[in-house]
Amino acid sequence: MSTSTLTQRSLLGLKDMAREEITELLERAGYWEARPEKLTPVLQGKFVANMFFENSTRTRFSFEVAQKRLGAEVLNFSAAVSSVQKGESIYDTVRTLESMGIDAGIIRLKPIGVLAELATRVKVPLINAGDGNNEHPTQALLDLYTIRKQFGALQDLTVTIIGDVLHSRVARSNLWAMKKLGMQVRFCSPPSMAARELDVPYVTMEEALKSDVIMMLRVQLERHENGEFESAEAYREHYGLTVERAASIAPHAIIMHPAPINRDVEIDDELVEHPQSRIFQQMQNGVAVRMAVIERALG
Repeated sequence: MSTSTLTQRSLLGLKDMAREEITELLERAGYWEARPEKLTPVLQGKFVANMFFENSTRTRFSFEVAQKRLGAEVLNFSAAVSSVQKGESIYDTVRTLESMGIDAGIIRLKPIGVLAELATRVKVPLINAGDGNNEHPTQALLDLYTIRKQFGALQDLTVTIIGDVLHSRVARSNLWAMKKLGMQVRFCSPPSMAARELDVPYVTMEEALKSDVIMMLRVQLERHENGEFESAEAYREHYGLTVERAASIAPHAIIMHPAPINRDVEIDDELVEHPQSRIFQQMQNGVAVRMAVIERALG
């Protein structure tokens, strides 16, 4: 496969993806969601490896369901039980699986920059399932797909992403894609969780609640040992989507969260399945979106 074809079929991030390509993937996800049958074996005879060098349950299962619905043969690789624990490099592992004949690789890893380098050294398309705090493109695509299903269009919608932006790959991928699609993106976070290198306005929690889309991020207070908040309760009080705060959002607005969820920290338990919540719909939409991405990777 030529370098240009590999680049076209790989999905390393949304920062450098054209608006038209993003829209095409959303359209194709709509096609797959509308298919009544669970199995459409268009990728029969293709081998796809899920290479997770960082733990994940939700994302890996979503990719695996998408792969199996397309009829692909799935190989699941976990770093916790692999030679990587014995000192083998990520590159060696990927090259080993490539040598065995895989047709595409889904990769999640912690180090930033490794995936982009890997993509130049292997000859199969790679799909980013999350790399460090850099990007999580399929999560952003499923978020966009969910929003578009709700509102019919994306242009001029206001989205506020609330929480630990500093460590969030979801916030970054959404930011890059949403701006290309004409959406207004704002962040709301404690100062210690802000990503000031990103060109995004920060708003207060009160202002955030006036958005069309209120997207909560999972907060990991252990990453901020010297931050403003000593407890989950203190974080919830200042930046959590509480029942009281949710009462003030517009009737048309929706609540989102990339999951996993810390109930009663960034979002109150009873709001997770609130009529305006789209959290479980996001997970449902992730399968169709990943079917579109995998289909693109394998031509």
